[in-house]
Amino acid sequence: MGPPLWRQLQLTARALAAIRGGTSGSAAFEAVEPALRPGVQALGFQALRWLGRAEALRRQLAKRTPPPGADALLCTALALGWDAANAPYEPFTLVDQAVEAAKRDPATRAQASFINACLRRFLRERDDLVAATDHEPVAQWNHPRWWIERLRRDHPRDWQRVLTANNQQPPLTLRVNARKTSRDLYLQALSASGMAASPVAASGVQLQRARPVHQLPGFAEGEFSVQDSAAQLAAPLLIDGLDSTGPAPLRVLDACAAPGGKTAHLLEYAGERPIEVTALEIDANRSRRIDETLARLGLRADVLVADAVRPEQWWDGRTFDAILLDAPCTASGIVRRHPDVRWLRRESDVEQLAVQQAMLLAALWPLVRPGGRLLYCTCSVFMQEGSHQIEAFLAHNTNARLRPSPGHLLPQSEGNARGVPDNGLGEHDGFFYALLEKQAR
Repeated sequence: MGPPLWRQLQLTARALAAIRGGTSGSAAFEAVEPALRPGVQALGFQALRWLGRAEALRRQLAKRTPPPGADALLCTALALGWDAANAPYEPFTLVDQAVEAAKRDPATRAQASFINACLRRFLRERDDLVAATDHEPVAQWNHPRWWIERLRRDHPRDWQRVLTANNQQPPLTLRVNARKTSRDLYLQALSASGMAASPVAASGVQLQRARPVHQLPGFAEGEFSVQDSAAQLAAPLLIDGLDSTGPAPLRVLDACAAPGGKTAHLLEYAGERPIEVTALEIDANRSRRIDETLARLGLRADVLVADAVRPEQWWDGRTFDAILLDAPCTASGIVRRHPDVRWLRRESDVEQLAVQQAMLLAALWPLVRPGGRLLYCTCSVFMQEGSHQIEAFLAHNTNARLRPSPGHLLPQSEGNARGVPDNGLGEHDGFFYALLEKQAR
């Protein structure tokens, strides 16, 4: 028998309160004891996807904002129960258990009667209350107002589709390790285990139903990695058709490399082609995740803890054939997988990150040999972190040429732009790719 629902709601509300206080969703859910974490995270993700609606409903029910703990519990129940067709439990059950959660927590016990009154009224007047919030953009789309407005400016034809996609649960997508097995063999292994899946991208598979990765065949043996199909475009874009300068191995730098998924894919994708990959990461703790990723997959790279913006501190003076710059960004393209991001980000973050991205481009471009490449990518849908960033870079670097590359890929889109063939990506996250080639002067 699983943990009582009131306990799960209690912990979900605590995680929501922590996120509202600036803690990342990963850290907030990591704080939940392991036995309860999967259920609490599932409830938490659903609550975060509908938080805009929940907050609008709470404003209808209470003139004043309750204390943080009570407000988090109230909004958790409203987010989970406002749409009966998609509620994880019957709305009446959610209300009953939310009130029980309030009574059993010293931090919310004093507000238990208030929470009970609000939620009972919600059950009685749900349709009218929901209709009263329909005109509010944040309630309708469940994103901050500034986010909605920016997306509308950047993608006037697609903004509604992107926001709708962001509120859906994403599929589990894997990248098969070509050095260990083939995609066909791995699809057969999944089928033999009773797991339906379909091929995506060049070496990926998308599961019909998500499972814990440790339950999937071949995890311990390093036969696959979890990686979105759009993220799987990086290695082929950077390496395909790139000529080395001689018999020496292809020299590749993966800047901002943690947790190592793209580093590993570069090594896997090279196949029998000699390649030396340097993986750079400024954070020592995150750098250890690169080592763990490579060890599980049976791969080797030169992992450095250093700042990519300061090459003079770590670069040996030898230019690279190719550089992958997966730049820090708002993560606005991966909110399906990280629904807390939309509530943690501030509009000022976009500008601050764009400055950092420009600094990284300026610092790393001199490290590319003539005829070599730099692939700039972000998991963002905002144009200031994508096309506008590259337009500014090209205007100031006349020796850079933009090669055919996808540009902005919007969540769940099947778009392919500027000469890139249809990769059969299936459902995917939002990304931006620009492949830059250095011209000989």
